[in-house]
Amino acid sequence: MSGAAGSRIVVTGATGNVGTSVVRLLAEDPGTESVLGLARRIPDWSPARTEWAAVDLAAERTDLTGLFAGADAVVHLAWAFQPTHDPATTWATNVLGSLRVFEAVAAAGVPALVHASSVGAYSPGPKDRAVDESWPTHGWPDAAYCREKAYLERALDVFERDHPGIRVVRMRPAFLFKRESASEQRRIFGGKYLPGPLARPDLLPFLPDIPGLKVQALHTDDAANAYRLAVRSEDARGAFNLAADPPVDAELLGELVGTPRRVRLPRSAARSAIAAAWGLRLLPASPHLFDAVLRLPLLDCTRARAVLGWRPEHTATEVLAEFLQGVRQGAGAATEPLRGRKAG
Repeated sequence: MSGAAGSRIVVTGATGNVGTSVVRLLAEDPGTESVLGLARRIPDWSPARTEWAAVDLAAERTDLTGLFAGADAVVHLAWAFQPTHDPATTWATNVLGSLRVFEAVAAAGVPALVHASSVGAYSPGPKDRAVDESWPTHGWPDAAYCREKAYLERALDVFERDHPGIRVVRMRPAFLFKRESASEQRRIFGGKYLPGPLARPDLLPFLPDIPGLKVQALHTDDAANAYRLAVRSEDARGAFNLAADPPVDAELLGELVGTPRRVRLPRSAARSAIAAAWGLRLLPASPHLFDAVLRLPLLDCTRARAVLGWRPEHTATEVLAEFLQGVRQGAGAATEPLRGRKAG
């Protein structure tokens, strides 16, 4: 399909952080004839050449095969982060819903499936060097997010074996941010009780420096461009790491938020505080996810550059500066997941 015009693309999870960027870039691509965005709630947003359908992937009777019929590619982004206290519910959407997507892709004869995996699918790895796509994808078993992402990697192994004629791409991005996602991500990870000073990190008297807290970030639009390139290129198969430089640690965060004073905080103390808040349902982000983040490897993105011709246009520093501005301003967008709201 590389360079061909008239392609029809279906995007699941089309109204979220990644979905809005993917839909916009695909709609702007001259090689796209139409985009069908699937989401639980149809948004007040009408990009060119884009139609919408209300779909809940957790519903067993959803006719995905009919929606996928005639598509040149399905980009599967739909994901539920909450409720973190009820992993059976997220499993129903994230794992069982994804399996329905894979089955419908095969039943409808869609030639390409581009799946949103994650750095969270990787097994614990180093913080002093980057790993490529051959690093094991067994996740961190105690965190539902990682467990679900890793399970779907195994499901795709079987899917590729059983359907060799379908081109399967697995995107494994680092943490994704943009200004418009600020309010959504604050709600997902911080919750409605997040204190104002924490939503305004520039007001913090000091910044916790936790051993092992070194991760990568990427602008959502840069990730979306990798999805667009993967849809358009017949040579794009397999897994692709996606991340921007530099890696993010306490020193970089301190520079960004204007809090030069860093206080070394043991992992156990930080985890205990998160576990207490999560146990009292004051914080949606679980201590299990915190454990996983401390163990995530850094990503080598050489393959995405070589095969897709992909380069991030934003540094991680620029990404986080834009996101933090969005947090302060209560930024959002015209979809239900991305609705804006100030905190504190």
